[in-house]
Amino acid sequence: MTLSFEDFPPGRFGTFGPRRVTREEVLAFAAEYDPQPMHLDEEAASRSMLKGLSASGWHLCSIMMRMMFDGFIGRTASLGSPGVNELRWMAPLRPGDDITLDIDVAEARVSKSRPDTGIVTFRGVVRNAAGLQLCEIVTPIIVRRRAGLDTGQAG
Repeated sequence: MTLSFEDFPPGRFGTFGPRRVTREEVLAFAAEYDPQPMHLDEEAASRSMLKGLSASGWHLCSIMMRMMFDGFIGRTASLGSPGVNELRWMAPLRPGDDITLDIDVAEARVSKSRPDTGIVTFRGVVRNAAGLQLCEIVTPIIVRRRAGLDTGQAG
């Protein structure tokens, strides 16, 4: 079943995961995209403000996007996103962490310029197995509405 705008009323949408993050993938992502010492070298990482090897925040964002896709975006009538409203990293993602993603619908409104679509604003929070909040994102997604619902289309 394809999810449309009407399937996203404000409130809790769901929890996705857990997803284990391995040391190997932390090192591989960092080597390719964010080769800072705290993401690549145990010794340097222990001297950093993170106090140990940690994944790049951009790696965490990539994992979060995959969790969102696998959890619901892949079966949503999504037309894309105009961007990210907020993104905060609160605590480091460590190799071996099992993470979950909680998704709430912060807002859902019909588009004024394109009434056949709606804008759903999601708030996502990633936590590790201990419940520590690692990251928070607020992002709108443009979602197609069901045909015939106040859009002037035949249903």
